[in-house]
Formats: sequence, C-alpha cells, structure tokens
Amino acid sequence: MFKRVALGISGGVDSAVAALLLKRAGYQVEGVFMRNWDNNYEAGFCSDERDFEDATYVCRKLDIPLHRVYFIKEYWNEVFTVLLKEYETGLTPNPDILCNRYIKFDSFFQHCRNNLGFDVIATGHYANTSFGPFLEKYNSNEGVRLLQPTDKHKDQTFFLSQVKQFSLRRCMFPIAGLLKKEVRDIAKSEGLLNVATKKDSTGICFIGKNKFQKFIEEYIETKKGKFIDIDSGQVVGEHGGLHKWTVGQRCGVPSHKEAYFIFKKDLDTNDIYVVSGTKHPALWNNICFTGSPHWIHSEPTELVNNNFGKENVRATCKGELQCATAESECATAGSNTSESATSTDVQMSTTARVAALRLHASSSLAPYERTSSNQTTSHGAFTFTLVSTTLLCSTK
Repeated sequence: MFKRVALGISGGVDSAVAALLLKRAGYQVEGVFMRNWDNNYEAGFCSDERDFEDATYVCRKLDIPLHRVYFIKEYWNEVFTVLLKEYETGLTPNPDILCNRYIKFDSFFQHCRNNLGFDVIATGHYANTSFGPFLEKYNSNEGVRLLQPTDKHKDQTFFLSQVKQFSLRRCMFPIAGLLKKEVRDIAKSEGLLNVATKKDSTGICFIGKNKFQKFIEEYIETKKGKFIDIDSGQVVGEHGGLHKWTVGQRCGVPSHKEAYFIFKKDLDTNDIYVVSGTKHPALWNNICFTGSPHWIHSEPTELVNNNFGKENVRATCKGELQCATAESECATAGSNTSESATSTDVQMSTTARVAALRLHASSSLAPYERTSSNQTTSHGAFTFTLVSTTLLCSTK
C-alpha cells in the first residue's frame, strides 16, 4: 500500500535501527535529517553537525539516500517563542511536545509528502498506533489510536500526545515492539558501531552544552526576587528570576541546613515561596489544572452530546504520574469545549518533584483510548472536573 517512506533520522541509534527495519521490510526508505536551530547564533549550541555526520554514516552503511531539510523559522515561531512566553508567565513548558506537534508531525510531515513525494513518514520514537508499527493494519475508514510501545521505560507517547490525527494516520514507528537493549544489539550486529553505543539525547537540543539558566537569560529579562519561607514568613534568600525555577524544584539556601523546595511562584511580587524538606504538607496538592485538552482519536460523544459542562455527566479515564510506575483510575466531568485530551500535560508537585499527569481514556471510553497491551494496576483515585476549558483534578 505504502512504498516510499521518509525516515526522520536524527543520528541516534533508534532512528538508525528504524531505517534498518524499514529496509528489511522492503520499503523504499530514505533518511531525512532536520535542522531546527541556527547554529550561527552564538547563544545557542546544537549538536546537529555531529548528529548529521552520524546520520550520513548510517545512511551510507544502509545504502539509502539522505536529505537535509531546514525548519529554523518554523521552530522559532511555533516552539521557541511559545517556550519563552510560558516561562515569562511562570510556567514550565515542554518543548518536545511542541516540537512534535508543530515541527516533526506537521511542517516536516507536510514537506516530506508534498515536496519530496513520500507516502508516509517514520520515526524512531518508542510508540505505537492501532495501525501497527509499519501501518500493516491501516484502514482508510478508521481513525488511528496512539498506543504504548513494548518498552514502557522508554515510552514516548506522552511527548506525542498533541500530534494531530491526520499526521498520526500516516506515521510508522518501526521500533514499537523492541526494548532499548534490543535496539542497541541490532545496531551492533549490523555493524552500526558509531551509533550503537551513542548516548541518548537529553534536555533541550538547542541549549547543548550550555547551562539552561545562562542560555535563557539571553531572551528573558532577569527580575530578581526573594525566596520566602511560607511557615515563618521570613526572607531566606534571593533568586535571579521566576523563569529559572519550577514548582517542586529543590533550591539550596546556604544558611538553612535542610533543603528548601519551591511551593509557589508569585507573578505579581516576583517572589518564590518555599518549604523545608520533602514531606511538608504544602507539597502534597490535591488539585491540578490543565489548559485545553486534545483528543487524539475523536471527541467523546458521551460527554459532548450531553452538554457535560452543565449536567455533571461523568466518564472514566486513567491518570499516570510520570515519576511513578503505576497508573491511577480517574473520573472526569466538564464542559462542552471543542477540544479534549487523551494525553494531556498536567503538572503537579509530589514529594518535592514536579510530575506530569498523563490522561488517556480507559475502557469505558474505548473509542478514545491510548492503550497498552499489558494490564496495569490501579493505585489511588482522582476526580477531575472540567470547568470551561480548564481541567481541575482533586483526590477523593
């Protein structure tokens, strides 16, 4: 059905093995390397020159063509400027989610299909869909569901949670059924030694070797403020800007023996309120908020048709704390907003660590689920109420 596949090749082991598997399966695969940051600007450093060399090495070893494309303007407008705005308003954004939604699975996707003539794209993400790793179950009359991969420790579906249905329907995830160790073993056995032991990329790509706080100062005005102990009301230190800190983060104060952790950031006064230790009750919050959610597969008609914003209609979903290993059963109710989510970025503090709560529909909303082939154990319960376009979460 699909012959020409554009493989988003990063210079890492995952995309290298994805390319290998596509070629083994008989597809006409070609590597496409993206450059999203202008390395000529000295404040930023990106390792993409080294990565491009590795991508070239892989394509030569596999004897497949390699293209290089540029989305510097798109990345600046759709990802970086949004990143700055959210930092300025006291939030801690996730650039990977933005990049996947607007660059890899939009600009890149459209370019590969419309300008390069490919049928579909493929990536080295640890994810799967209901159409299968190679779209072997593709059905033009059905919507596609985002599924978890075999390797749950490397699961990247959270970062794909905002990808649109149109792009997801024509994307392959060749390593969906492999563990990370198996991916590295395949690379070694095929002689892809330059990437077989290469470390996984972490952090924000364009910051590279730079310290984040130093880098971000080039773009956001530094407004100093005070660290205030919420119990004593005393000023215990100073900080160099709200954008450098996030709720739940540890912040050392030399005069204080036990570590402080951030409880709240005050945009009006530019002060940060802190608590002592990891077990302070202020760090255990039973409410969290999210913006407009995004349904990956389709809207839940059970909620929308019943005008659930006024009639307290309930539906079941699952919530997962990213720093935890177990999922929790949740219940939702809310308004008839046009956007909802199977996987939404929600941040809350737990034992002084910021955790992302991932939401996806459970079996009671089967048409909208982001599922796993393995049954997970439920620990704890949450109740969610959607008010307008805001999701409020409270434990019960």
